[in-house]
Amino acid sequence: MIRHDKWAPRAAQEERLRRLEHQIAHCQVTIEVEIERAALLSALDRRAEAQQAFVDILLRAPTNFSALNEFGACLTAMGLIAAACRVYSEAIIHHRKNPIGHVNLANLLLRRGNLSGAREHYEAALRLDPNHPQAHQGLGAVHSALGDHRSAKPYFQNGFSNHFISTLPYRGTKPPIPLLLLVSSGSGNIPTASFLDDRIFAISVIVADFLDAAIPLPAHKVVFNGIGDADLCNPALEAAARFAKTASAPVINTPSAVIRTGRASNAQRLRAQPAVVTPRTVIIPRAILTGPKAGVTLSADGFLFPLLLRSPGFHTGHHFVFVDSATELPGVAAGLPGDNLFVIEYLDARGADGNSRKYRVMIVDGRIYPMHLAISRQWKVHYFTADMTDSADHRSEDAAFLANMPAVLGQKAMTSLERIAEQLNLDYCGIDFGLSPDGDVLLFEANATMVVNLPDSDERWDYRRPAVAKILSAVSNMILDRAAPGRKNNVA
Repeated sequence: MIRHDKWAPRAAQEERLRRLEHQIAHCQVTIEVEIERAALLSALDRRAEAQQAFVDILLRAPTNFSALNEFGACLTAMGLIAAACRVYSEAIIHHRKNPIGHVNLANLLLRRGNLSGAREHYEAALRLDPNHPQAHQGLGAVHSALGDHRSAKPYFQNGFSNHFISTLPYRGTKPPIPLLLLVSSGSGNIPTASFLDDRIFAISVIVADFLDAAIPLPAHKVVFNGIGDADLCNPALEAAARFAKTASAPVINTPSAVIRTGRASNAQRLRAQPAVVTPRTVIIPRAILTGPKAGVTLSADGFLFPLLLRSPGFHTGHHFVFVDSATELPGVAAGLPGDNLFVIEYLDARGADGNSRKYRVMIVDGRIYPMHLAISRQWKVHYFTADMTDSADHRSEDAAFLANMPAVLGQKAMTSLERIAEQLNLDYCGIDFGLSPDGDVLLFEANATMVVNLPDSDERWDYRRPAVAKILSAVSNMILDRAAPGRKNNVA
């Protein structure tokens, strides 16, 4: 009998599992029953048991497509991506005419950054089923990741038209908080996996640039706008902004505010703030930058060398280069993807020791949280490539920043960050910056796309865990507060 003290769908799954196990105990066994039981174990978060159940099934039926497909999904949910890839590859070997195996494997290859492998399998799926929506969506994502947004468009059109809503699995035991997550069809979305807990939120993903107002949306108590890159996602942000105007539930990260956070826009509007230095930033066609008059064009725009070039839509340092002289410019520009490139003034963030320092803070519900300090001998500073792992002194400096941000930055910089946060007017965003010798904020970037990841298991990062956990807790609490104002219990 279904228990009524649990969330009804969860209780129904548990009741179904009990019935299946009763059948198995009384020798009423088919392979379909065993596969359904294993899949239910995975859905109920009993994944170690599910994994063993699938192994037992496949030892007896090694080519069963349903078993392979469900086992791949189970391994993916466990984070065992390499193992899942092997299982999906096995499914393809034995079921070459089934496009689902190709799509599932391609999705994981895309997730791992293997664009050529993902493309191969998405194309294989479309040869088998030319109308397969997920294969079209995936090929669009591959082209977008390569910076070829023009080629991505028809794939997105075929993939998301009439398929702009998807529902993520919910693993909680109690009634969930239904949430709409607005995303763009391409890249430029906020990484939300670290704070949208699928044991708390039942998430419906809406691809905003293909949203059809005539189609009813899933019930929801809160909307999280996950579209973060104003320079890449303008059509999706415009569609999300239209939706937000009529939304009946609270909207976090108002799309109209995100639209104003493009690199050039930020540089222009935030330079008026006291003690804030923003880099001159313009977008110029790549054809001009590779031509004979590139130097004249840049000089007319007020640029001096060295300067920086960046392809729009890329993050974590991809396609972001230092140009030392006008002589180097045409060749460097020719090697970057995209029809247009950002030209960015170089802000020197080196200290007296010759190291560049880049600070990151996160803004959550109007409050500033320290995220990290990255220190490097290179001009391009990212935490995962900076000189942190092997330098105890650098980690000590990072720890001091996390422990007492105002003391490290000084009141002048703290006031500047507060003003920047006020101007951004976002519920969730990050600011990357350096400090000038006199304490001014050297603004590198300020937008919503910045990810908050938990440090890996290396004990050297133990000092970072409380700061990161505090940010993630703040985001979860903010979402819960918007969904249920006046609630009593916060997320720990």
